[in-house]
Amino acid sequence: MAKKTVTELTKELLADFLPEHGYELYNAEFVKEGKDRYLRVYIDKLCADIDAPGIGTDDCELVSRFLSEKLDALDPIEQSYCLEVSSPGLDRVLLRDEDFKRFAGRRVEVRLYRAFEGKKLFEGTLAGLEDGIISLYTDSGERIYLPQTDTAVTRLKVIF
Repeated sequence: MAKKTVTELTKELLADFLPEHGYELYNAEFVKEGKDRYLRVYIDKLCADIDAPGIGTDDCELVSRFLSEKLDALDPIEQSYCLEVSSPGLDRVLLRDEDFKRFAGRRVEVRLYRAFEGKKLFEGTLAGLEDGIISLYTDSGERIYLPQTDTAVTRLKVIF
């Protein structure tokens, strides 16, 4: 079964289950690393409060058991694989437009494919995403604009 089909099936299987239990699907990927394949499912709390308690091991176990049972019954994946269910983490990658809205005002790290103004790494406070442009405030208060198409990854910065 093709990678896209596995992730789409995963999304379909979880579509009703996750909201019923107070979760949302953050991301799903079916990848090959070396000789092994992984179906990775990232879940988050279905909650607008970014400071609410996050996903715990009990949450991951509940989703993993449900999904494993469904996949075992359907047996859609020909290769052997490992199912992993986890949270997106404190340093989560911002993937969707709504992630940029949800985490506006938070510290982020933006890595670019090619240098912009002589740099490939920017850090600051996320202002938002509009029309494919990520804007953030640097520590000096300067607002910079980075094209999302030039962005390799935007992730939350963990501050201890």
